[in-house]
Amino acid sequence: MSWFEAYPSAPDLLIAILVGYLLGALPLAVQISRRLGVDIFAVGTGLPGASNVLRNVGRVPALFVLLGDMGKGAAAVIAAQALGIEGPWLLLPVAAAVAGHWKPVFTRFRGGDGLAILGGGTVALFPVFGVVSVAVAMVVALGAQRLPFTSLMGTVMGYATLVTLTMAYDGDTAIALANVGVAGPVLAHAMLGHRRRRSTGWEDLAEIEDTTGDAERSRSG
Repeated sequence: MSWFEAYPSAPDLLIAILVGYLLGALPLAVQISRRLGVDIFAVGTGLPGASNVLRNVGRVPALFVLLGDMGKGAAAVIAAQALGIEGPWLLLPVAAAVAGHWKPVFTRFRGGDGLAILGGGTVALFPVFGVVSVAVAMVVALGAQRLPFTSLMGTVMGYATLVTLTMAYDGDTAIALANVGVAGPVLAHAMLGHRRRRSTGWEDLAEIEDTTGDAERSRSG
């Protein structure tokens, strides 16, 4: 059965998309940071994501945010599958979850990049290849921390790995390519956000804060 023949019913698809948006809109980073006395919108890059939480709240909270955001993307896929959505149509709820993270109704439409949510959706769609691809993305991002757009570089390498593995081992290429199709706008949105924040000085300020914090820790050590 082709993906077009597996066209889902419109009500089920709309419900899956709505559920995906609401999952993506859950403000995990905001709530976790707030419980620790930090307004994540007022520090660093101003983004409610794992990277900003890592810089300004701590490693453990950032890990919870990262896993939680990935869990939201995976949950969007699982919920859609429970409604009978199959094949590349599953990328619509994933895209809705990313949109919910971009413009969450719960925080007056102030959100983050959505890269972690996309990673979680990828793992849910490709339990083996997805895990390998996310691991590659994380290794690249961690290994290139001093270079610009580290998370974006990691994402590109991760998706290149996903497509390569899918084609090499006769996986579902249609879903993999559809996933890359969703990743394109997510990367473009993230790059535009980085450029906009640099033009307004937000990211330069975050880098200065990081440098100052490192120096203070060195002196205290």
